[in-house]
Order: sequence, then C-alpha cells, then structure tokens
Amino acid sequence: MDETQQQSQGEDYDVLMVGAGLAGLTLARQLLLKRPEMRILMLDRRAVVPPLEQKVGEATVQVSGYYYARVLELEEHLLRHHYMKYNLRFYWQPPGGTDCWEGHSQSYIRNLSNIVTYQLDRNAFEEEVLRVNREHPSFRLVTEATSIELELAEVGLHGFRAVTPDGPIAGRARWVADTSGRGRLLAKRRGLARKSPIRHASSFLWVEGLLDPEKLTHLDAPGIRKRKDRHHLGHVPTFLATNHFCGEGYWFWEIPLHGKTSLGLVFDVERVPWKEVNTAAKLIDWVCRNLPMFARDLPQRKVIHHSGLADFAHDCGQTFSAARWSMTGEACRFTDPLYSPGGDLISIYNTLAADAILTADGEELERKVRLYESLARAVYEAYVPSYAVSQDLLGDQEAYTLRYIWELTVYFAYFVFPFINDLFTDQTFLPGYLRRFAQLGPMNHGIHTFLMGFYNWKKERGMLPPQGPVYFDFTEAWQLRAAADCFYQQGAGSGEARRVLDAQNGNLEELARWIAAHVAAVVLDEPRVVGSAEFVRGLDPWQLVFDPAEMAARWQACADLPAGESPWRIEPACMARFRRPADEVVDLEPEEAVEAAAGGR
Repeated sequence: MDETQQQSQGEDYDVLMVGAGLAGLTLARQLLLKRPEMRILMLDRRAVVPPLEQKVGEATVQVSGYYYARVLELEEHLLRHHYMKYNLRFYWQPPGGTDCWEGHSQSYIRNLSNIVTYQLDRNAFEEEVLRVNREHPSFRLVTEATSIELELAEVGLHGFRAVTPDGPIAGRARWVADTSGRGRLLAKRRGLARKSPIRHASSFLWVEGLLDPEKLTHLDAPGIRKRKDRHHLGHVPTFLATNHFCGEGYWFWEIPLHGKTSLGLVFDVERVPWKEVNTAAKLIDWVCRNLPMFARDLPQRKVIHHSGLADFAHDCGQTFSAARWSMTGEACRFTDPLYSPGGDLISIYNTLAADAILTADGEELERKVRLYESLARAVYEAYVPSYAVSQDLLGDQEAYTLRYIWELTVYFAYFVFPFINDLFTDQTFLPGYLRRFAQLGPMNHGIHTFLMGFYNWKKERGMLPPQGPVYFDFTEAWQLRAAADCFYQQGAGSGEARRVLDAQNGNLEELARWIAAHVAAVVLDEPRVVGSAEFVRGLDPWQLVFDPAEMAARWQACADLPAGESPWRIEPACMARFRRPADEVVDLEPEEAVEAAAGGR
C-alpha cells in the first residue's frame, strides 16, 4: 500500500485510474506532462507495481516507439536501458526443416527505421514511468486495492470506494479511466465485453542470457562474420530484431532484453493443442521438435519465468463516453501480438483519452467522443483481417511477404503519419480521415481473402519453395518505400495531410494491382502478365477475387496485344526470386533495394 493512502480518503480527484500497468502509467504520464497539477489517483490490486514476474509485450513499432520516446519524453531512458530494435524479421524453414540459422529463408527490412523503435523490458520501463509520475505531488498510487466499487454519474463527480489492508478508501473523481488490463472492470460491469473472431493462444517464457539466433549454426565465428549473403542481410546484429520463426497457423518470437531473452509461441488453437505447450518444459520440447535450430541452445537455458494465455483476443462495445469515462489498453481491446499492435493501441487510445479528459466543455466533449469512438473502432478493426482471415499465410514466404508489404504500407500511411503529426485529435482532420479509412476497409479485407485463396491454391498443388534460402527485403516493393517517405512529412496540417493520404490511397491501389498481377503470373505460369498494361489496367483493386479461371480468361483476351508502356513506376522484378533456382537468388536484388529506405517495423 502507498504511504500516502490515508491522505486519499474522501478526497476529490481529476482522474481516477483503475490499474497501474503500462496503459495506466503512460496515460498518467501524458496527462501530467500537459497539466502537472492534475490530481490523479491510481488504484491497483497488486502489492508490487510493476510486479516481479514476466511482463510480455516487449517489442515496440513506430507508433508506440514514438509515443514512449517523444510524446512521453522518455527517449533517454529508452536508449540507455533498452535495446534499439532492428525491425521485424521473418524466417521459414526449407521442406524437411533445418537445424541451423543459415538454412532459413528470410524476409526483413535491412535498414534501421528513421523512427526509432525499441525492445522493451516492460518491468524496467513501467518502473521508470511510475518513478517520473511520482515526482508530481498530485499523483497518488494506492496498491492492494480490492473490492473496487464505482458510482458513475451522468453529471457531476463519479464516486468510488475500495478496500485496502489499512481500511476502506473512498472519494470522488471528475473522470474514470479503466486501465485494469484483463480485469476489464468497466467492460464487464457495463456489459460491454465482446468476443473477437481471433482464436489464438500463446505460451511464453524468459530465459537467462542472450539467445543469439545467428549462433545457432554450423559455422564458426569467422564464418558467421564473413557470410557472402551479408550483401543482403547487412551487419546489424540480427538478435536486435524481433525475430519470427513461421509456420502455418503459428509463429515463434525471439526478443532480446538486457540479460535475458523473451521467447514465445503464438498459435491458432485449432492447429496446436494448448495442452501440448502449456508449461515451460512442454513449450521448449515443442519448439525444439518443430524448429530444430533451437535444440542447439534452448534446453540448456535457465528459465526465469513462464506464462501463457489460452485465448487472448477480445473486443469491446464502447471505449469512450461523454459521461467522462474511458478504457484503454487490454481493458477494452486486444488482437494478437504479431506486429506488436498492443502498444500502438495504447498509444492511440491514450492520446484520445488524454485529450478528452482535458476537454472541459461538455458539448465539445460530446463531439470529440463521437469521433474518438469511431477512430478507436476503426484502428482496431483494421488489424482483425490479418489474424482472423489470413493467419495461415505464415506458412508460405511468398504469400506472406505480399501480405506484409500491404499491411506495412497501410500502417505507415494511415497509422504512423497521422500519429507523428498529432492529427488523431485534430477535429478538422478526423472526419476526412475516417471516410478515407472506411473506404480502404473493403480493399484491405479483399487483399487478405485474395491471398488466402492464393495460399490454398499453392498448398493444394504442393508447390514447394525454391531450393536453398531466399532473402527478401520488404522495401524492394516501391509502394512500401513511398509510404515510408511519410516519416519525413512532419508538421503537416489537416489540409496537407489529406493530400498525403489521397496520394497514399493511389499508392495502395497500385500495390493491390501489383499483388494481384504477381499472383496471376504465378497461377498462369506466365511472367508476362506482370508487365502487361492491359491486364493490369483491368484489375479492380476494390473487387479482388482469387479465381484462376477468370485470370486465364483475362490473360487470353490481352496476351496478343502490344505490351505498351509498363504499368508500373518501377519495374517489379523483386518477386521473381520465388520462382528461380537457388543458385540465381543471390544476385537478384534490384538496384533500388540498396537505396536508403526510410522505414522498418
């Protein structure tokens, strides 16, 4: 219990927060930076904050990295106490598996992101956020608070009561923020908890020391350093990436933290029975059997902590109310840890909540809440197709690479660009943004469905990957590089931002056509399809359907027509390596791919 608890009884507060996890601590920090005198009371049921056990959710991406470092002004702490992240990296084993790192095919971004991201030791970071919050005399944390009761008022102050080891605590607050995590206080009590279509589970652990994937190899130290494929992979330590080892319906992460390594399996519950991986010993055994490379090291590691979730995704019917309550973090919604969207949702939802909390005028608050509720729903639902529709694409490098290029292009344009320009709370920007984002939704869902059709088509035909490792830098797709240029468009007002998004919509339409043309070229076994202006012009990115017969008919109608000008701004040769023998792969990287790309993830 906090030493100031006795002072808290019967007092009035600006904000009552229930839960002292990442969402609550960072929301409090954001509010206190804007209004240092704001009186905040935070209640948490735990005796120690942060707790000593493992806190997963370590990797940040551009939105969360920017939020923690720049918005919360914690950049120095992050650089001193946490690893800089080397993007996301994805691995696939050859048919029959491999027991060494160099045997894997890889898709990645070779250059570091212009917006710095981090591998976050959640315990250390939350401890630091709590420390800086406590520098404000107006901030109070009460631990071991149980039996929390809320009396939410339509007007006036909300009432609250709780039980602590030293007696009851009660008071009133102008705003209630539910940051209770999976306790989901408000969602459950107000009947707002909703199921998610995502049915995934996760088993995860920390092990002592650094598990460097490059050292799980047949090579000696000089051989590791001087591999010829450094031309593609670069020299940045691979262990700094969030490394994902992929298979149909599952992925296994490896994340470095100072003095330890985070490892975890995320899987479709219909493909991997929970009982096979629900202990540390079972998880290690499963990983070593299915990803033999890890048998070189993992069984000898000391396990620091293990945990898991048999079903983790959930939704919520409402997150913001003009009656002055809100939810953020896992208290309202969660999708899947792939791409680390949890930190992004915290960053965006906290930003909306902080602005709403600081809005004094009731009519203005009502207008904002309507927009913020729509935005909160939109950014959550944009993630759902990735996990509920096309999760199996993890089983094929080619299909998954196309999916990730698409997802990252959307993310850079529609998530990162508005966030770094403080546009998500700009009332002149949001209506147009939401219209554009809603229009993008059907194309986004269609791409995932289309690629699942392609994946199943390949699977039915037993189409194996090329012999030997294939290396692919996602920024070889020129549309992704165009989206990453948004990182440099800082200071954009609402008018300029709308023009940027309109340009990015055109970029996304071109990307959708490029994906569809490549898939058709594979299905028809006809490389000329990708360069046919007539074929590409006839593709409707809003109505993509995986239909081999329709592809064949379309190609037959234009195969004999003059080729004409290229339909692309840059010749799209990069995907050809998925059709080439392994001895040709090493020299396939196009010249454009070595340009300094703006982003990674």
